[in-house]
Order: sequence, then structure tokens, then C-alpha cells
Amino acid sequence: MIYKIRKFTDSTYFTNALKVTIAAVIPVLLFSFFGNFEMGFTIALGAFFTYPSDIPSSLKHKINGVLVTALLVAGVNLLVNIVYPYSWIFYPFLAVLIFLLSMISVYGQRATMVSFSALLAVSLAFANINTGWAMVQHSGLILAGGLFYLTISLTFHYIRPHRYVELQIAECIRLTAKYLKLRGDLWTINADKKAIIEKQLHLQVELNTIRQNIREVLISSHTNSGSSNQNRKMLIVFISLIEILELALSTSFDHDKLHQKFDDHPKVLLTYQSLAYNLAVSLKQVYKSVQNRTKYVSKHNLLGDLNALQVAITEYENDLGKVAASEGVFMLTTMLQYAEKQVEKIKIVERAFTLAINSLDFKGKDKDLEKFLTPQYYPLSTLIENLSFSSTIFRHSSRLTITILIGFIIGNVLPFHNVYWILLTIIVIMRPGYGLTKQRSFHRIFGTILGGLIAFGVLSLVHNSIAISIFSILCMLLGFSFTQTNYKVSATFVTMYIVFIYGILTPNITDVIQYRILDTIVGAALAFLANHFLWPSWEFLNIPIYLEKSIKANENYLKEISIFYNKKGTISTSYRLARKNAFIEIGNLMASFQRMIQEPKSKQKQLPQVYKLAILNHSLLSASASLGTYIQSHKTTSASEAFNVVVDTVIKNLDNAIALLKENDLDIKENLPKEDLAMRFTELKNIREKELKEGIPIDEEAFQLKMQEAQLVIEQLIWLTNLSKNILKTTKELMDS
Repeated sequence: MIYKIRKFTDSTYFTNALKVTIAAVIPVLLFSFFGNFEMGFTIALGAFFTYPSDIPSSLKHKINGVLVTALLVAGVNLLVNIVYPYSWIFYPFLAVLIFLLSMISVYGQRATMVSFSALLAVSLAFANINTGWAMVQHSGLILAGGLFYLTISLTFHYIRPHRYVELQIAECIRLTAKYLKLRGDLWTINADKKAIIEKQLHLQVELNTIRQNIREVLISSHTNSGSSNQNRKMLIVFISLIEILELALSTSFDHDKLHQKFDDHPKVLLTYQSLAYNLAVSLKQVYKSVQNRTKYVSKHNLLGDLNALQVAITEYENDLGKVAASEGVFMLTTMLQYAEKQVEKIKIVERAFTLAINSLDFKGKDKDLEKFLTPQYYPLSTLIENLSFSSTIFRHSSRLTITILIGFIIGNVLPFHNVYWILLTIIVIMRPGYGLTKQRSFHRIFGTILGGLIAFGVLSLVHNSIAISIFSILCMLLGFSFTQTNYKVSATFVTMYIVFIYGILTPNITDVIQYRILDTIVGAALAFLANHFLWPSWEFLNIPIYLEKSIKANENYLKEISIFYNKKGTISTSYRLARKNAFIEIGNLMASFQRMIQEPKSKQKQLPQVYKLAILNHSLLSASASLGTYIQSHKTTSASEAFNVVVDTVIKNLDNAIALLKENDLDIKENLPKEDLAMRFTELKNIREKELKEGIPIDEEAFQLKMQEAQLVIEQLIWLTNLSKNILKTTKELMDS
């Protein structure tokens, strides 16, 4: 229990909540002391509005983002106050303002949060309409609150400049360890492989988010302000974690075939599974060490596990004899080599947290790092390109604008107490996707009712203003802490906080709770209905786009592997970028699938084909990574024409699948007849045999080993070919249906 509380209070979410709580509470307490609560509360509002834009990034982008948000929310509040008295122009102005603020989201994650902050400012502007100098003063106080929040945020940054990155790295280590554990689970006899692969795909979605956060902070800092020792250490760990995942993905064996082959010798596979589990356990120990800020001490002897596997392979060979065991020994030795690479990478991660930094671990890894970041620029052309109903953001902005206008009219025509609560609920709940909006609608209604009841019960028993103030601060802190992880809990605590504030200010708390619940239900209902009926963004409409991007990313990754095999040398930046994009796009595809299954059954069109394509793309990425890893870790000969012909066949299949997704007219013919393809594989084997016989003389045993290595590459190419055919076939089924 104590560990969980420590973990929670040390989390990024709690730290962010603590920043905004401090930035809001200090002005309220200070100005209340001087008898001016309203002024302090307005400054607190400025801090609330500015806080969402404080997302992971370099220090420069952080400051710029928060400053722009502070200015924008103050400006928006002033504009609403100026135009409000002129009803003939107010409604068109409000519609245009909401639409433009919503459209800011086309510029990425930070812009989305800036847009959200500005929309919150619009909704709460109606809580306190001012005139004359008072409205300028009110907007000035909101700006002051935003600047005060920036001051608090920078203070936290300078007190613990590296803690955010450490926590994100720790989370990345935890997820990678979990991924390795799932790879180990595949070695269990009769394991549910479908369920395990699905879990891996879900993990990929989480890893994508964490990695992007780390890149934004770590690489930006490295590029802008040079490389500190701590920065280098975290960068080494981050790059090693990416390589560990690629190696894990590379160990894609036919487990049923292996279990069948080693059925009479189960010890060797159990030894390998034990090693696989210990790789995961070692990483999890590193995670706990970073999380708890304790010195890391390795508890697992991974080198001993490698030796145990080597001994098991030797025993297997001795039991069967060299000739009979040769194929099995080669397969096991390949597995051992992959495991050795994994251990090597994990040792680099361990060294980073136990010893002084080793410059050799970092050598060449900081090359072209800035290319791995999403560019930060905001051309007007991006906004113009999205001004059509083909854009999800445009549809969402139009939907949000109409819903807010309807909510505003309902709130003014009917006897609602606080129209701004209806608007606030719409803004907080409504998302571009149906599934998330539906989920947040129910969570907010549940949290509002539960929070209102709990707060009413507390206020019935406690009448001390100081105690209620302390409760409200705690609820504010917890409400913001759970916003990203559990919206239901967050809505509960935020409602309690608001009711407690009103409990201090007004004696008629029953009416406040009733109106709050009623306003929330109306806002949630409007948001839910709008997402269902006003230009809904059903995920089946977006699936072809995500499929196309994933297939294209896999194709580019395979092309880079082929280029590397043909040219040799060191791993290029373009290779690493292609690998990064392939991982990102398979995660994006799975995220789209997750959103699809949250939608009504009638809108889950071609769900089996979509899921099958997600699995096939994951398998294609795995096969490509396996081939790439083999080529990197073995001294291979020059690529032959036969190799390039086979790779070109795979690429052509993927190109055809992309053309189908784009709904291009396509008369698909088999790129290479089966007989020709089989001949190419035979040719590859014959070329390798000829190369070996014409090269340095070797004995028969060594010759057989080299031929088995050639067979491994050929099997990978056969697998790639079959996967690309299945992707093309399933894509055709998807588009035909």
C-alpha cells in the first residue's frame, strides 16, 4: 500500500496536478487574506486555463506554449465580454470563434491542448460578464494567473530537471519488460497465441505514446542545449530499449514446430523460456530502481542463464549425435545468438544506472537525432487543407460549434441556473471519436452524481470553513491527478471540489448540486447525440488510411533492409527512421481498431478483416525485423539477384494492397508465378552452395552449418512472401465487402 501511494505521488500526473493546485490555491489564499477573494479566484482561473497546454517538450517549447495559451485565453475572455452586449453580432461571432479555436487542433498535440484551454475560457467567460474597465481588469487577472502558473511550472522544472524523463524512461522500461514477458509466454505448450499477440499490439499503442513523449523532451534537449551526462545516459537507455524491442520482435519462431521437434527434449525449450522470463524480470528490476530512486543491484545472472542454455544445447547434441541433431542445434544456436544480443543491450541499460557513462555505448547513436522529432512549424496551408468534410478535425470543429450554440440557446431559453456548465461539459466531453465521447459522457454523469452526493454528505456533517477548504484543495489535487488515467474518479473529485467551494460561499448548497447534475446531464446528452448524428467520424471510414500507412511503413522498412543487405556498411539514419515509423504505424492501426470496437455494432464494419490485417501487418514487421537483425548480426555474403527478385515480389504485393485501399482500379495478377518463385528460392540456395565451395576450403560439418544459415534467410523470405500475399488477399476482401 505504501509503495502504491509513493508511486502515485511520484507520478507525472500527480506532479502536474500539484503544479496547477499550487498555482490556483496561493492567489486565492493570498487575496482572501486581504479581503479580495474574487480577484484571487480570477487569477486561479487563469492558472486552470493555462495548465492543459503544459505537455512534454523541450524547455523552449514549454515556455512558448504556455505563454501563447496565457495570452490566448485572456484575449478570448476579453473578446467575449466586448461582443456579448450586441446580440445581433454575438451569435455569428461565437460560432466563428469556437470553430477557429477548434481548428487549431490540426497542428498537433500541443495545439490541441491550446485549443482546449481557449474553449474552456470561452465557456467560463459567461460565468462573469463584465463591462468597461472591469472586463480589461478581469482579462488581465486571467493573464496574470497564466503567467503565475508558468512560474510555478518552471520552478518545478528547475528543482527536478530530469525527473520527468526518468519517469517516462522507467515506464518505457516497464512496458518493454512486459513485452518480453509476453514473448516468453509464447513458449508455453498450447499457449493462446492469438490472445498473446493481441496483448502485444495493445502494448505497442502504449509504447508509441511513451516513446513520443521521451523523444519530445530528450532529443529536443540534446539538440538545443547540448548533451549533459544525464541526458546522454537517458538517451543510451532509450535507444537500447528500442533495440531490445526490435530484437524481441525478431525472435519470431514457429513455436508449434519447435515444440514438436524438441518434444522428447523439453529441457532445452524450458531453459530458453526461463532465460526469456529472466530478461523481462531484469528490466522490471531496473524499472523499480528508477521509479523508487534507489541504487540498482542486479539480482539475475543473465550470463549464467546463457551458459545454461549453451549446456542444454550441448546435451541435446550429445544425446542425438552431431548429424541427427545438426538442424535442431542450428535453430537453438540462432535462438541463443538472439538472446546474447538481448543480454548485451540489457547490460547497457543496467550499466547506465550503476556505473559512470561509457562513451563507447553512446558512439554514433546521437547522429541525426533531430530527424526523429515531429517538426514544430505551423503553416497556414495546413489549416486550409483541412477545411473540408474529409478532415476529421473539420467535422469535429463543425459539430462542436453547433452543439455549443444549441447548448447556449437551451441554457438561456430554459430556466437553467448556470449556462456555462452546459458549455463546459460539452467541451470537456466531446471528442472527435464516438467511442471516447460516449465513455466520457457516462463517466462524467456518474462522477458528477457520486461527487455531489458525497460532498453533500460531508457538508451535512462538517461546518468548519477551514476543514471544508482543506477538503476542497485535496479534491482539486486528486481530481487533476486522475484526469488522464481515470476520468470517472477525476469527475467525482472535481465535483466534490466545486461543491465544497460553493459550500463556503453560499448556504443553499442543495440547489447548487441539483443544478450541477442537471447541467452536466444536458451537456453530456448534447455531446453524445451530436457525435452520433452530426457528421460522425466512424472509425471504419478511417481504417483504410491507417492500413495504408502501416503497409507503406512496413514496405519502406523492408526496402531499407534490402538496401543494407546490398550495400553493407553501418546502419543508416534512414534505416532507423523507417524502423521507427513501422513501429509507430502498427501502433496507430491497433489504436484505430480499439476505437472501432467501442462504436455501435452496426458501425463495426469488416471487423474480422481489419483485425486480421492488423495481425498480418504485425507479423510482417516481425519477419522484416528478424531478417534485418540476422543481416546485422551475421557476416553475410553479397545479395544475389534472386534475393532482390523475391524482395521486389513482396514489395509489389504490398504496393497492390495500397492501391486497393486507395480504391484504384487494379487488375491484380500474380507478380511471380509460384513455379518461378520456388525456382528463385532454389537458386538462392544453389548460389550460396556455390559461394561456399568456391571460397575458403571448409570441412563438411562447417559447410552444412553455412547452408543451414542460408536456409534461415530463405525461410524468412518465404514467410515475407506468404504474408504479403495474405495482406493483398485480405485487403481485397475488405474493399470488396
